[in-house]
Amino acid sequence: MSEPIDCLALVRAPRRLADDEAMLLADMEPGPALMRAAATRRDWAFGDRVTYSRKVFIPLTQLCRDACHYCTFAHPPRRGEAAYLTPDEVLAIARAGAAAGCQEALFTLGDKPELRYRVAREELDRLGHATTLDYLAAMADLVRRETGLLPHLNAGVMTADDIATLRVVSVSQGLMLETASDRLSQRGGAHFGSPDKRPSVRLATIAAAGEAAVPFTSGILIGIGETRRERIEALLALRALHERYGHLQEIIVQNFRAKPGTRMAAHPEPDAAEHLWSVAAARLIMSDDVAVQAPPNLGSGYLRGLLAAGVDDWGGVSPVTPDHVNPEKPWPHLDALARETAAVGKVLVPRLAVHRRFLADRARWIDKGLHTAVLRASDSEGFARAEAWTPGASLPLPAMPAIGPRVGSLSPILLRATRREELSEADIGALFGARGEAFSEVCAAADALRRETNGDTVSYIVTRNVNYTNICSYRCSFCAFSKGKTADHLRGRPYELEIPDVVARCREAWERGAVEVCLQGGIHPDYTGAFYLELCRAIKAELPDLHIHAFSPLETFQGAKTLDLTPSEFLPMLRDAGLGTLPGTAAEVLDPEVRAIICPDKVTVEQWLHVVESAHRAGLRTTATIMFGHVDTPRHWARHLLHLRRLQERTGGITEFVPLPFVAMESPINLRGQSRLGPTFRESVLMHAVSRIVFHGLIENIQTSWVKMGTEGAQVCLNAGANDVGGTLMNESITRAAGAAHGQEMTPAALELLIRGIGRTPRQRTTLYGTPRAERIAVSHAASPLPQPETDRAAANG
Repeated sequence: MSEPIDCLALVRAPRRLADDEAMLLADMEPGPALMRAAATRRDWAFGDRVTYSRKVFIPLTQLCRDACHYCTFAHPPRRGEAAYLTPDEVLAIARAGAAAGCQEALFTLGDKPELRYRVAREELDRLGHATTLDYLAAMADLVRRETGLLPHLNAGVMTADDIATLRVVSVSQGLMLETASDRLSQRGGAHFGSPDKRPSVRLATIAAAGEAAVPFTSGILIGIGETRRERIEALLALRALHERYGHLQEIIVQNFRAKPGTRMAAHPEPDAAEHLWSVAAARLIMSDDVAVQAPPNLGSGYLRGLLAAGVDDWGGVSPVTPDHVNPEKPWPHLDALARETAAVGKVLVPRLAVHRRFLADRARWIDKGLHTAVLRASDSEGFARAEAWTPGASLPLPAMPAIGPRVGSLSPILLRATRREELSEADIGALFGARGEAFSEVCAAADALRRETNGDTVSYIVTRNVNYTNICSYRCSFCAFSKGKTADHLRGRPYELEIPDVVARCREAWERGAVEVCLQGGIHPDYTGAFYLELCRAIKAELPDLHIHAFSPLETFQGAKTLDLTPSEFLPMLRDAGLGTLPGTAAEVLDPEVRAIICPDKVTVEQWLHVVESAHRAGLRTTATIMFGHVDTPRHWARHLLHLRRLQERTGGITEFVPLPFVAMESPINLRGQSRLGPTFRESVLMHAVSRIVFHGLIENIQTSWVKMGTEGAQVCLNAGANDVGGTLMNESITRAAGAAHGQEMTPAALELLIRGIGRTPRQRTTLYGTPRAERIAVSHAASPLPQPETDRAAANG
């Protein structure tokens, strides 16, 4: 039989089928051509990710006013059995889920049982609620507040008011359309006697959810007596609603299972081929931003077939509770599901109950009261944050899942990088998205480039940080260090050091073997460029051989402005006063979208790049940094790296790149609930690896911050492209002010122990990666840790 649709054309140019084309699918079999067309469409839209939600199922009530002929979830009241779970029972289930690493609380319940059963009305009255949906709203709110789980509500048919009430306490809602066939609601049909299963009623609820901007899940139930054409009609009806409102996040293609004790116990179940056809049809019909899901416990035995047919989501998988709708079908173990997914070149990725495109536009789609919860539960791509680790915290490193698409999927990108070609923004984004085996592949490639460039030596510098004031006229939302002139909030009191105090600290550092002092502070409203010049001259007069690494591009820009100079005019003056190099901080993320949120009044991307390039033109070399993991995404990171790469191609003045994971604990933006909890460990390691790959042949040194990554985290980064562990620091206070738990000083002996712990050779260096004089090295190794000054203690421990 000839195929009425050119599937090969769909493979060459994936697109959604028009309504009349979709109806032609009814006559097609689930052969290789149809499956390949659907899989290609899925790959085009979702890449190599197949998602699932780690959830706990909370069956609030199993009473229902409907009487579907295939259902064993709902049942009439039973003697001695409560109609509803109590709040304590709900919390017990939710807490068990949270303890098992779940992030979603899926509330399942029958439809409006109080309209059919007196016992339901009486129990609701005792619980203090007028309706089942009122009680559901209270329990969803309770679970979120007490456990942090994000509620997804399958509440049945609802009015616009019901949806609005539940929107405040849930991140998403759902209602299966099941079928568009009115036949099945008539005598003899699977939905006869079930008023809430009429297609028009259910479509009205789904439309109302769209009107209310609720991320919504729906789908079809196949094999209950409908025809293929009726399945297509149901999918087209859902597509039409989505094209109007944009609110459907996933379409479930669920296969009927005959259950003993039901009226349809003898009804034939759809076979695997019919299920695969339905999945492929759904993928070809639905919009590219809508996921197509098949429950993995109902497709056991042909999971790879479902993936080949276009599935990109497995739905909810619970390590705690059974599938209450199909309890006879246990959930697959996540490792087994990951292996089946990886077998067809995909990687299993945990997601939230709300899909990431809604999270990205949360002002429209998610109630404001839930924004903090979803941000803190998400990673930089909008997937689930599946670890407790955060930068700066004293927590065990998370295990990195090793199951994923086969190694080699990123080989073309990595090959271009080894040839020192500039990667595209999309290429870099793909590297940042690496998970499973692909993550290991990227780290190994970066480590090979590190070995080629730096050998097996790991460098560090003996330095002291002097943060000469924490008073700042800027209000960067990520900064817990800076204070207003009279502010007492956050960590510590405002302070400013006099120039003799700074010189005294530099002398202390020199006497302990330091070869460098790093000077940075807030933008004090009373300081001018003259202060920076005087500070450099005073240090050099006392300690002519101490290297001054000082003044971020923001400080430099501001100092020049106060003297009515351009940075190009001011920088030679700093150089002549004794400045040796500039720290490339204040970069945060070099993208206007991000800076508009976290530092709107700071130097612009163009101004930062201009200051750094001007420094290079003046003979002053600089470092470069990125402070990432707050409101940014891999797209922004890619742009940042490309800005730096192109700058380095012009000037060659960057000595090292330093990834700085955002430490969230005491950060104002986090305390206000407006940021993520910093990058994940995977993202933090990848920033080191990807930067090594992107900068290959241009920036030789990638530094890892032991203050933010911790000792063990720094060691992982040294095996993923980094070759430098920064400095001993001596009283680092900016990261500590943000809440980091790692020490403020690392002695040379401790740094060398860290380096030797992974089989590398330590090397003490100068700021410009030379070797200090032997007597300086001897002094640094003999010195004991420096007592913490009072001003730094106030800033750090407040």
